[in-house]
Amino acid sequence: MFRLDSANVYRAQALEEIPWLEHGFGTRLSTGWPDTDDLATLRQIHSDKILKADRAGVLGDADALITNQPGITLAVRTADCLPILMADTRNHAIAAVHAGWRGTVNEIVPKTVSAMVEQFGTHPADLVIAIGPGIGACCFEVGPEVGIQFAQFFPERSDLGQRTKVDLVETNLRLLGRNDGRMRQIATSGLCSCCGVEFHSYRRDRQEAGRMVSAIRLR
Repeated sequence: MFRLDSANVYRAQALEEIPWLEHGFGTRLSTGWPDTDDLATLRQIHSDKILKADRAGVLGDADALITNQPGITLAVRTADCLPILMADTRNHAIAAVHAGWRGTVNEIVPKTVSAMVEQFGTHPADLVIAIGPGIGACCFEVGPEVGIQFAQFFPERSDLGQRTKVDLVETNLRLLGRNDGRMRQIATSGLCSCCGVEFHSYRRDRQEAGRMVSAIRLR
């Protein structure tokens, strides 16, 4: 379950219930968000590259950040791509992921989980994951050159070699299900950035689109 607060920022209940954590998924209407100057950000390149954050600032070319250090706010910017926030409830480690279709097919989300396992001793069963607003299957129509790249994740589909629609959220859920352990909890917003006028959408607005900020921080 997600709720919209008075600053027009979405909060995932699953993450809100963690007392040592702050997080939010911004919209185009968000005011004063993020309200901090300790942001760790990236030059996002639609990759599967993950960086460990040990300070604020622009940390490099990548599409996911992980840390176990309090006082650093991990942030990603989106306008149809999926913003995905993760928290290891046992080891107090976090991640912020920018997952467009390229990052998704390159498995950036399970690779981020693996990076947390390696760096922080995370057990997948201790993870709480929230997938924020992004383009939904209702609006994400792609050509065969893109659709065919999803065939490995949807063996039951015979239409991916033609113009069709793809579900990025479901793809990432299937990828997460490949882990040896099960996630403690995965929450999805059910909100399409292309449908909702409260969101920035590159598919809808092209060069006029701004970017939304999603962020997570250890207290």
